[in-house]
Amino acid sequence: MNALQRHWQRPRARMVLGTCALAALVAAVAWLTHGPATAAAPPAGPNPVAVEMATVGRATVPLYVEGLGNVQAFYTANITARVDGELQRVAFVEGQMVKRGQLLAQIDPRPNQAAYDQAVATEAKDAAQLEGAKDAFERYKKLAPQNLTSQQTINAQRALVEQFEAQLKVDRAIIDNAKTQLDYTRIVSPIDGRTGIRKVDPGNNVHASDTGGIVVVTQMQPISIVFTLPEDDLVAVNQALAVGAVSATALSRDDQTQLDIGTLALIDNQIDPNTATMRLKAVFPNQRNTLWPGQFVNVRVLIQQQKDVLTLPSAAIQHGPDGLFTYVVKPDSTVEVRALKVGEDSDGMVIVTDGLSAGERVVTSNQYRLQPGARVRLQAAEPAKIAQRSAAP
Repeated sequence: MNALQRHWQRPRARMVLGTCALAALVAAVAWLTHGPATAAAPPAGPNPVAVEMATVGRATVPLYVEGLGNVQAFYTANITARVDGELQRVAFVEGQMVKRGQLLAQIDPRPNQAAYDQAVATEAKDAAQLEGAKDAFERYKKLAPQNLTSQQTINAQRALVEQFEAQLKVDRAIIDNAKTQLDYTRIVSPIDGRTGIRKVDPGNNVHASDTGGIVVVTQMQPISIVFTLPEDDLVAVNQALAVGAVSATALSRDDQTQLDIGTLALIDNQIDPNTATMRLKAVFPNQRNTLWPGQFVNVRVLIQQQKDVLTLPSAAIQHGPDGLFTYVVKPDSTVEVRALKVGEDSDGMVIVTDGLSAGERVVTSNQYRLQPGARVRLQAAEPAKIAQRSAAP
């Protein structure tokens, strides 16, 4: 290599070395500026779990006992004929509401009317004979002082007067009986109620000995329900009755429809030893005819009102190996497990005796996705649930 070549290579080497040094400097500055910040950023955590929440609060909680019952008519009357005769007319429509004393059927009254008229005529005849006997008796008494009649005649006439007086009493009894039999030809309702299906058509002969009857009238308002409860509820129900009137609610078999609200009337005077249950009777006004004789319903009896107690929805309670617990939402939107002690439950609400304070929030859904320390967020309510809450009383 000559001297000229060495002269040109030295500046080029210096340029390459300078470029490398500058690149190294830029890389060091970039690492010092961005490297530590990037290394300090934590990895993104899991998304919060969407849950529904409820706030623990104080409220008055009604306590109920519930049993299965059978609706029974307050009064039921099987309308039968009380005299023999032809059924001339039926004066009701099947299924009609009737009043007490309202005509239901008419039996041919002519034979009974004739018997009544005959009894009245017999009474009139005997009354006339009694007046004649009294007049004769008075004359005999006036003639007795002049010895114009004998004492035997006077005594006989007195006996005749007494005989006619007794006969008049018999005649009046016969008239009363004939009048009663005549009244029986008009068959009226003994109670307010609803008629059933007609059993006899007009034109048929009916008899007092017939047991089938003409129609059945059932009182619907008020109406009663006889239901059973376990004997363990006897003390609570008795204590409620001692305080005052006890409310009873009739519900459909699925507990979804309220049929009527009435009052507990009594507890039967003995407990069935075979089933360990007691029978109770409640009375309902049944103004809307939602209760029907023979119907099976559930009866819910209000036995107590727990006032100013801590409550939370039953959906918030979970069962664990150590007992009951719930997930409590902390201010930082994370959850913690809290052991609970609870009392009675009613209508989806549970009384809390230990473990929570008023104002705390608890999780009521999606608990299976949670664990202690998990982050949660409030789930938007579904339109159907919003409508249900708006319609709830």
